Amino acid sequence: MKLASQSILLPFTLGSPTPSSMENRRPRNATAENLHSRFRPLTVKRLSRRLLLEFVGFNSILTLQPVFVFAAPMPDVKQPAEQVIRTLKLSSGVRIQEIVEGEGPEAHEKDNVEINYVCRRSNGYFVHSTVDQFSGESAPVVLPLDENQIIKGLKEVLIGMRVGGKRRALIPPSVGYINEDLKPIPEEFGPRRSLLSHANEPLIFEVQLLRVV
Repeated sequence: MKLASQSILLPFTLGSPTPSSMENRRPRNATAENLHSRFRPLTVKRLSRRLLLEFVGFNSILTLQPVFVFAAPMPDVKQPAEQVIRTLKLSSGVRIQEIVEGEGPEAHEKDNVEINYVCRRSNGYFVHSTVDQFSGESAPVVLPLDENQIIKGLKEVLIGMRVGGKRRALIPPSVGYINEDLKPIPEEFGPRRSLLSHANEPLIFEVQLLRVV
């Protein structure tokens, strides 16, 4: 940014004599005459606006040079990645990743199972969960392994799991929420509406089998 070449005069305090008035003023006695000859009046030259502002410390503003303040670097905290034991692709289009292989009873067709789950869109955006993301408190749900009551894709994920196991699955909409009565579905209006608004796209379910009822 270029400044217009303007010149300004240094200001004087109120009541101070100007150089012209000091030169024209004559002392009234010999002592004053002597002092007047020894101490010549101050002559102030014109200063450009840039020089004046540099003098008072505004050089960085004139040149628009940013001043960076560097904080201490934050440590790079990385969460340990979950190891995938195996990957399965079913004929329905469901893709399953086995994260933790449980050691408890196995879930079969028509069983009732208690699970925690997290549901996300295929791009990773959160949709709904039985585990509170802030407090960590969970509200597990009990589901019948019956495709007339729960979404077929999730039933296929749960069958064959053992208690303590954990799976992540991509469920296509053809075996997802084909109607609004299928579980799991949030009871609250807001989360329910959010979930059903994404019923026509693939959903990612991460489920943990807590027990077979």
